[in-house]
Amino acid sequence: MNIELVGTALLCDDPRACAAWFVEHVGFEVGVDLGWYVNTQHAQHKNLSLDFVDRAHESWPGSLRGQHTAGALLAFLVADVDAEAARLREAGAEFTLDLVTEPWGQRRFQVVAPEGIHVEILQAVAPDPQWLRDNGFTEQ
Repeated sequence: MNIELVGTALLCDDPRACAAWFVEHVGFEVGVDLGWYVNTQHAQHKNLSLDFVDRAHESWPGSLRGQHTAGALLAFLVADVDAEAARLREAGAEFTLDLVTEPWGQRRFQVVAPEGIHVEILQAVAPDPQWLRDNGFTEQ
């Protein structure tokens, strides 16, 4: 399989409001806005697409139509997670997990976007050597 684009479609009551949040806070740009459907692509990564679709629209499979988005967490790897946390805190984003360094090699935080969509921003950091040993990883 030759994948040219990675996209995610999310059920929404207000596709425009969801898209606007990702435009403002994560760097996406609106490509198509039909009201019931809004396509966004990341400004720096054109092969990364998020679609926001009215949950009642007939384009959804019957088993999904009318459902609420649940359990969705979109993760974005960045070079400077501390700067992103400061920027989003200043912008008034609602944090659901404050900035934390995990022993397995991640520094991360989580915020919530409209419609209960959760967003994790993370940076790779050196894992804790003791944690690696305790969890069966051998040092290389």
